[in-house]
Amino acid sequence: MDATKHAPLEDRHLALGAKMAPFGGWEMPIAYPSGTVVEHRACRNDAVVFDVSHLGTVRVSGPEAFATLQKTLTNDLTRIQPGRAQYTHLLNNAGGVVDDIIVWWVSEDRFDVMPNASNTDDARAAFGGIDVTAERVVLAIQGPMARARLEGIAPEIAAVPRFCVREVTWGGATVTVAGTGYTGEDGVEVALPLSVAHAFFDAVLEAGVIPAGLGARDTLRLEAGLPLHGHELSATITPLEAKLNWVIGWNKGDFIGRAALEAQRAAGVARSLVGIATEGRQPPREGAEIVVGDTVVGTVTSGNFSPMLGHGIAMGFVDSSAALSVGDDVAIIIRSKALSGRLVPLPFWPPRES
Repeated sequence: MDATKHAPLEDRHLALGAKMAPFGGWEMPIAYPSGTVVEHRACRNDAVVFDVSHLGTVRVSGPEAFATLQKTLTNDLTRIQPGRAQYTHLLNNAGGVVDDIIVWWVSEDRFDVMPNASNTDDARAAFGGIDVTAERVVLAIQGPMARARLEGIAPEIAAVPRFCVREVTWGGATVTVAGTGYTGEDGVEVALPLSVAHAFFDAVLEAGVIPAGLGARDTLRLEAGLPLHGHELSATITPLEAKLNWVIGWNKGDFIGRAALEAQRAAGVARSLVGIATEGRQPPREGAEIVVGDTVVGTVTSGNFSPMLGHGIAMGFVDSSAALSVGDDVAIIIRSKALSGRLVPLPFWPPRES
């Protein structure tokens, strides 16, 4: 029996000619006929819409909701308040990242917690809640023109500020909107009841927003230097190794994995995440060795061609003992051949002024 889940908007994606493929247990659009590079550049220059309904939504509510999440997740909820969103991690006892999560604090005692596609069950096992993933569609409208495009069809949605959360009415239904995304661009993510999802998606396209697949979402997040669970984050990679110290609420009480992180912070990390720019259009690939001279110093975790920069880019972990820093030359070994590169600061895009 096929256990693959299908997005409620799959009929729209197929009608638009999307290439569908399995992703996190779901059949999702990877690219449309325009292609990943066109979709990527449209997000950087105008606006695109991604169907990200494969992400989980776990609703944690009631008088104990705040305390439950506060003692489970790494970030400190006292840094925000109702009507805000926060990036955080769920760790194991060894300090590894079980999942990276966005918390939408919708109202005083209601949190919509957004785990990655395949990690919803792990999230619920850690902090409880109700899985409401099947009850909604989530669309991410991203790009510098995202809000302007939305203004004509959904002004209240367009007005939700960055990292804020609002419930608004559209098409007679209550929708939840967060000023979040995963592209490095401005925009919103909209959780819609199934009753209005098709109509809203159609209206967004009619407003001139281009549909984009998860292929472009991946190249966009890589250019923006954003970690992806299963690549730069995993059950054997800690937030400190991924240079995400800011996601840890050191000044709050205990949380899962805290003791292991404190020990690692005291001892220093044995490896850390770096950005690498390579020469030419050949894309570095996950799993490739990073070398200095004849010495292997690390491994690529994500790599691809950058549509905005016109050359290859990669993120990976390098040994702290190699004592590398930004500007140092490295090579990435692909099929026994060395691809020349150098360490650069993250994010890759937008490029920093020299």
